[in-house]
Amino acid sequence: MSRNRILHLPVGPRAVGQAKLELVELLLGLDDAATCAQRALEFLARFAGVEQGVVIAADVDPELLIPIAAVGVSSLLAGEFSLSLDDKAHPLVRALSGRSPTYFKRGVTQPHTPLDGTSFHAFPLRSEALRDDAGVGLLLATAPGLNVDPDAQWVAEVLGEKLTRLRARELLATSRFGRERAWLYGIINAVTDPILLTNTEGKLLIANARAEKLFTATDDASEGRWRAVGLNNMLFSAALSASTIGQHASGRHEILLVDPIEGTDLLFELLSSPVGDSGAEACVASILRNVTDLGRAHAEIEENYRRLRAAEAEVRAERHRIELVMDSVADPIVVTNPAGDVVLLNEPAEKLFTVREDASNEAQRRVRANDAHFSSFVSNLLFSGSALRHRGEVGLMEPESGEAMPVEAIAGKVLSETGELTWVVTILHDRREAIENERLYEKLKLASEDLENRVQSATAELAQQNELLRRQAIELEQASAMKSQFLANVSHELRTPLNAILGYTSMLIQGVPGDATAAQKKSLSRIDSNGRHLLTVINEILDITRIEAGKMPLHVTAFRVSELINEVMSELEPIVARSRLRVSTEVSPRIPVLRTDRQKVKQIVLNLLSNALKFTHEGAVKVSATHNPRRKEISIAVSDTGIGIAPENHDKVFEDFRQVDNSPTRAYGGTGLGLSICKRLAAMLDGRITLDSELGHGSVFSLQLPSSRRR
Repeated sequence: MSRNRILHLPVGPRAVGQAKLELVELLLGLDDAATCAQRALEFLARFAGVEQGVVIAADVDPELLIPIAAVGVSSLLAGEFSLSLDDKAHPLVRALSGRSPTYFKRGVTQPHTPLDGTSFHAFPLRSEALRDDAGVGLLLATAPGLNVDPDAQWVAEVLGEKLTRLRARELLATSRFGRERAWLYGIINAVTDPILLTNTEGKLLIANARAEKLFTATDDASEGRWRAVGLNNMLFSAALSASTIGQHASGRHEILLVDPIEGTDLLFELLSSPVGDSGAEACVASILRNVTDLGRAHAEIEENYRRLRAAEAEVRAERHRIELVMDSVADPIVVTNPAGDVVLLNEPAEKLFTVREDASNEAQRRVRANDAHFSSFVSNLLFSGSALRHRGEVGLMEPESGEAMPVEAIAGKVLSETGELTWVVTILHDRREAIENERLYEKLKLASEDLENRVQSATAELAQQNELLRRQAIELEQASAMKSQFLANVSHELRTPLNAILGYTSMLIQGVPGDATAAQKKSLSRIDSNGRHLLTVINEILDITRIEAGKMPLHVTAFRVSELINEVMSELEPIVARSRLRVSTEVSPRIPVLRTDRQKVKQIVLNLLSNALKFTHEGAVKVSATHNPRRKEISIAVSDTGIGIAPENHDKVFEDFRQVDNSPTRAYGGTGLGLSICKRLAAMLDGRITLDSELGHGSVFSLQLPSSRRR
């Protein structure tokens, strides 16, 4: 939320209520006492009619109160004021110990304050939770009469709670226990999962910021948030009780909570474990791991696994049905693969093509003869080209009796979805039972046609899915092009008003409309600095979109590399001076004139050198240029002794909007577009950028370009 937002709301009941809510949210996100006090005074000036106000609180010396924020008061008067807490008879010291505001009328034993002798109320800034402690400061606000403005009283209470917490945090940080507690809060607040420490009854003792969003709410929070927080506490206590009753050791349970902001359901995995020894109060440490998306994915996997098992069961059932059909057929049925090997036989076929171990030599000879006749018949089908069926007569014999068995053989090919031959099914009809065999053949024919229909249906479905994927690919390409065009248009539209802002800011800094105060110039300088940073980000986004759209122009000229490097060093000279690093250049005298786009080469070198200065805290940075006559390449390298990059992150640093550390708490700012743009620009110049780095041992970025680029 913008810090100046509450100062621009229209004055009215709804506007005041909205401003109060925004002030509370703002104070919750601030850790500086002076900034909190200043925002509170600005609220009073806007909505409570306070013309002059001062907040006095302890700074370095806890026994001395000094102004930390003021509105409508000159900085000279505020800076000269201080109040010693040792002077117990001082009216303001007595007001500090009170629990209600004290009214000081002008000219009536009024103490000296920075408010120029006007009547004012002195509000003690304290925490209602700490009823026995004195206030941490005073809010002095001009007042026309004895009556206390409710908004001013509310601001004093909210500010008192905030300053008390900040003061308590400072006091804790000054002791070993305080430092350890601050470290503890810093560690648990850095964790993305909610962490809580409760007693066995579920009462909250310690919670990180993630847990507070789920289980706590401020007094002025909406009714919906209060209900969501109450429901979450009830569900958590119930889950914790179930965990405690079920087992004494650490356990894992799933718990369904409500998002207090969105109102949606959130599924968490609760990991709870008892902590503390026998001499301390029993406590339970709990970690809530958000598994909402994991639960959905698990449900999808379970559903897919269920479908797979159903499909496998259907295949097994289908095979079982086929085997039942084959075994129910009285005629021999033989299934072979494309190589002619027998895969499946029914019982009548086994009598013709297999022999027992104790069979006679004659029986074995007859079986081999049957196998030879059958293989010859199947070969005719395999060599018949595109024919799917083959009908013919095969002379077989009963292995045991040796009786001739003239049969009519019908063979059919079974093809896969891609049209490849998978099986050959052959039915041997005994002509002595022609009528019965004809009936069985028709049954098998129907089964074969049904199988073909399934194959065709599956093929048609596959073709439909391929067409759908092709259309989706076209839509994705169109969406990507629209995205790039949108970014280009928005970046261009943003630069126009931003340039105007920077121009007017520069005029104000230079004093064109009139001289500005030092504080105003400092604020204007911050506006100018942040505006230029935003302009750089917009330019980087515009460069990316122009490169993706193929609309980045090239202006090929001839120039000397040494002059370009000197120009880059001159532009970064203020940054180099502030860094206190040893920055040097080394350009080979044998480097020929480079013929390419000078501005793009300068942009790449400038970005590489800026990164080296930013990520190097001590040591040296070096810019060197060499020439490789054999490959006709010129190399410009920027080396540093900075933090370095792990090998597994070498490719990531060249991706769009990517940094090695993408966490919200990373130590280095930036959009993550600089190296991505450099890599694309190098490719446009028919060159490349290489990286040689190890974590903690510095980095070397090298730009290799052809000595002369064709237009």
